[in-house]
Amino acid sequence: MSTTAGAVRVASPTEGRNPRTTDLDRLGTLDLVRALHAEDAQVPAAVAAALPQLAEAVDLVVAALRRGGRIHYFGAGSSGRFGVLDAAEVPPTYGLPADRFVAHLAGGEQAMTAAVESVEDHADAGHAAAAQVGIADVAVGLTASGRTPYVAGALTAARAAGARTVLISGNPHAPLAALADVHIAADTGPEAVMGSTRMKAGTAQKLVLHTLSTAAMVRLGRTYSNLMVDVVATNAKLRGRVLAILVAATGVDEQTGRRVLADSGGDLKTAIVAVLSDLDPVTARIRLDEAGGHVRQAIAARP
Repeated sequence: MSTTAGAVRVASPTEGRNPRTTDLDRLGTLDLVRALHAEDAQVPAAVAAALPQLAEAVDLVVAALRRGGRIHYFGAGSSGRFGVLDAAEVPPTYGLPADRFVAHLAGGEQAMTAAVESVEDHADAGHAAAAQVGIADVAVGLTASGRTPYVAGALTAARAAGARTVLISGNPHAPLAALADVHIAADTGPEAVMGSTRMKAGTAQKLVLHTLSTAAMVRLGRTYSNLMVDVVATNAKLRGRVLAILVAATGVDEQTGRRVLADSGGDLKTAIVAVLSDLDPVTARIRLDEAGGHVRQAIAARP
């Protein structure tokens, strides 16, 4: 059988040949990394052009989490792996239950460490993966080209379930845009190495994803100022970070901070409210609960 049997020519800026890097294999090492870096430097501007759509997606995610919904990432290959990373990192960083962000990678766990890219051609697999998506959820499709069948199946099923849908791609004319309420297209153009979308397109997806999840956590009150007040302190470094954040937020010395944290059962947000509102920890906790977990609102609330 011919190796081109069933081949599909994908029309996407990410699949073009880059005229700036045609001599890549002739360059010395320093010039080579300079050429790669010059291409990577274009990524932030491409993401910046998509910020209005990114803000729309943040609001969808915030609304879904407030109503008890979940955020599902669907992708294949590098795109899917970036989704897995973001879904793994958000809950411990911001104290969310582990099931609030769910990653679905075409090919399953095996695809995290080995190439099983052929599974991306199966729309039915994406459809099956989205079976657990509900009306309260948001489904986020990740695909550099904007046409991956696995993602198409997932977004189709999510829409049928009544969920809101977001597409993150590197193709302003992505065929799957019609399946999304919001299309975030970071047009990074042709890769330094033709077709290697783990490069600029992948970096753009990583930027979009961590901005999406971080902004959502800020909007949900999971930070106070720019401080990570919902961190789950599961090791010595993180326990030290909790103390450092309390000191930075309140201005107390470390000894006082250790005492207040102990009196607050180790809960950083309760400790901050207790110090800044001059309350005992029990009253601070009540004030915090009444404010929906927002430290700033709890501090501003009148007795």
